[in-house]
Amino acid sequence: MTRPKIIGLTGSIGMGKSTVAAMFAEAGIPVFDADAEVRAMQGPGGELVSAIEAAFPGSTGPEGVDRDRLGHQVFADKAALARLEAIVHPAVAAKRAAFLEQHHDKRAVVFDIPLLFERGGHEAVDTIVVVSAPEAVQRARVLARPGMTPEKFAHIFGLQLHDTHKRDRAHHVIDTGTSLDDTRAQVAALIAAL
Repeated sequence: MTRPKIIGLTGSIGMGKSTVAAMFAEAGIPVFDADAEVRAMQGPGGELVSAIEAAFPGSTGPEGVDRDRLGHQVFADKAALARLEAIVHPAVAAKRAAFLEQHHDKRAVVFDIPLLFERGGHEAVDTIVVVSAPEAVQRARVLARPGMTPEKFAHIFGLQLHDTHKRDRAHHVIDTGTSLDDTRAQVAALIAAL
């Protein structure tokens, strides 16, 4: 059985990856959004809520995982973060495999994975697309998010491979430091080329 070409879509926080993923979806290419899957599995009634509560007592409530409370437990603790990832990553991998099976007859699919390089996911895709913007644009976008602080941004930034290294390892780069129309044209040209 053949499988679709797997496009690995990644980019650091605030680079516009979600916007680019939506453009792929609008063009008819199925998109697996790893972050959305995690939010669903950690939301009310989510399949990971009880395991996360067991590992991190007090981190959940009626709405599922309380990201702030969980964040306080894992924010600066690499061992705690590793325990959380050991719960979350296998579940996401199972969802991704089911997505691929569901779309086995498509010519291409997109795996939208923020930490594609950091977690070794780049080895499981056929082509890598990095979404990038100038650092000043990135910083302004991230700090405009509700609840974001310079400290939180610095922590997240430190967990991610620097944008320069991602671009160096990419097969294709989408520049989102321009207009939405220009970004959409870049995505359309990339789809045509792939």
